[in-house]
Amino acid sequence: QLQASGGGLVQAGGSLRLSCAASGRTFGISAMSWFRQAPGKEREFVARITWSGGIARYTDSVKGRFTISRDNAKNTMYLQMNSLKPEDTAVYYCGASRVITTRLVDYDYWGQGTQVTVSS
Repeated sequence: QLQASGGGLVQAGGSLRLSCAASGRTFGISAMSWFRQAPGKEREFVARITWSGGIARYTDSVKGRFTISRDNAKNTMYLQMNSLKPEDTAVYYCGASRVITTRLVDYDYWGQGTQVTVSS
C-alpha cells in the first residue's frame, strides 16, 4: 500500500515536497516513480528511482527543477519540486513496480494521488 502526501497550492517559482510511504510488503519492488495527471490529459511519467541503487531518471520538463529520492529504512520516496510552474499543476501519483521502468502499465501499486496547484 502506498500513501502519497505533501501536495498543496503554491505560487509560481515556489517549492513543494511530496512524500510516498510504502507499507506492508515491499519485497520485490525494483523501482518507484512519480506520475502526474492534469485535467483532461493522460497520466504521464515524471521521475523514477531504483529502490536498491537509487538511480534517478526524469522527464525532460522537470530536469533541473525536481529531485527524486528515497529512504529505504523508512520505505518512503520523496519528490522535491523547486521552481514550480503553472504547467506543473496536476494530481501527482506515486507508483511501485517490480521492474525498472517508466511505463505506466508496468506499475503494480499506486498511491491515492495528491493535488499540486501552481498559481501564476
